Amino acid sequence: MLSLYNTLTKKKEEFKPINPGKVGMYTCGPTVYDYIHIGNIRAYVVPDVLRRYLEYAGYEVRHIKNITDVGHLTHDSDLSQGDTGEDKIEKKALKEKKTPEEIAKFYENYFHQTEKEMNILPAHYFPRATAHVPQMIKIIETLIQKGHAYEKNGNVFFDVTSFPDYGKLSGNTLENLKVGARLEEHPDKKNPWDFALWLKAPKEHIMKWESPWSIGYPGWHIECSAMSTEYLGDTLDIHTGGADNIFPHHEAEIAQTECATGAKFVNYWLHNRLMLINGEKMSKSKGNFYRLEDVQERGYDPMVLRLAILSAHYRSQMNFTWEVLEQAKVNLQRITDFVANLKNIERLATEPQDAGFLSETEQYQQKFEAALDDDLNTPLALSVVYEIITRTNTLIAEQKFSSVEADKLLKLWDKMNKVFGLVIGEKSEIPADIQKIGEARKTARKNKDFAKSDELRDKLASLGYIIEDLKDNNYSIKKK
Repeated sequence: MLSLYNTLTKKKEEFKPINPGKVGMYTCGPTVYDYIHIGNIRAYVVPDVLRRYLEYAGYEVRHIKNITDVGHLTHDSDLSQGDTGEDKIEKKALKEKKTPEEIAKFYENYFHQTEKEMNILPAHYFPRATAHVPQMIKIIETLIQKGHAYEKNGNVFFDVTSFPDYGKLSGNTLENLKVGARLEEHPDKKNPWDFALWLKAPKEHIMKWESPWSIGYPGWHIECSAMSTEYLGDTLDIHTGGADNIFPHHEAEIAQTECATGAKFVNYWLHNRLMLINGEKMSKSKGNFYRLEDVQERGYDPMVLRLAILSAHYRSQMNFTWEVLEQAKVNLQRITDFVANLKNIERLATEPQDAGFLSETEQYQQKFEAALDDDLNTPLALSVVYEIITRTNTLIAEQKFSSVEADKLLKLWDKMNKVFGLVIGEKSEIPADIQKIGEARKTARKNKDFAKSDELRDKLASLGYIIEDLKDNNYSIKKK
């Protein structure tokens, strides 16, 4: 049975959906004012793998991932509520002399293209914040009516003292929050920790809407509450996001949503740890701010990055280095060669003698599922694949492997890879293992060991390859 670490309860829990056989999952999507970076990519690969495994296990998943196209996301401190500061989308629009809509559309398209290259399954719906302002206003009206929010000078704030459970996700309860902590001051707040639901817009502000309180724009947190409940109902099975969103964003989501609906907001909170770059926080000023294009310019396929992400547990802090990516490239080639070898095996000179190997595939599948059932342990699940590769290569070398085993392993790999989501190319290149046999035959011919040369030629033939001798002891290998 699948167990997930729930940030809310601080422990692993057996996953039980609200409705049998169905899962509603919400992922905090991008604020579309800039390019997403490889740290963001990790935050989207993790729920992608979770969704894939839930579907592997037979669940029908409804996945919602929002697009924040109102850019007042200004928080460079874990304790900042994001209630003041400039609208980043609007700032970028003014700088580039474009409309906010043009800016949002450009970076949203970039986000979708990046997800496609990373083979991340598209969410079933990508709601945009600008299209859901009426839903936000409705929730705010409910919160005011119930005494959880208040209006002053056209601004509306959530009263955190009205929600006794505030802090249950992050541990930042009102008792634990220090009065002297860094806060964005706002003169209309009753309490320093109250957060904005609606803000009155200055005259020069471009993105603004009419509301019962003022012409203004929604607060950062209310957007996700409106969009998640609109498409998944009052209670969500799973909510994912980066650990940097636990406070204040997800904490605020819980407070305002539960006060508005009277129901539990989310049953399972999953948060991935952040990605470091050579042990440091990613920063443009440090020159270690990488996008997918930077990875590709270094000669790495997007699937290499995906494999590197899968090779670290989502709750561990991943340290990105080019050495890590190089190892992932080696591992991806190893998997690619393995799959190519399986596809090319037709028959061997010696019939398989290891009759027990067919039953081993069931054991490998069980180990794979056990790893993922244990809080989505992708590194352990990948180790099962590497174990299969080692075992298979040994049997091939001993000529104790046939097309029957190859067919069964290919089917097992296809099942596993529905979860990993690795795009293994149908490459024309000859796998490394086949090239090694070709080189060994070249050496045998050089040493005039023609018996060995013939033996290796027959071995290549049994694996589905034809070797042709060329001038100067060179050769070429082709598939049959």
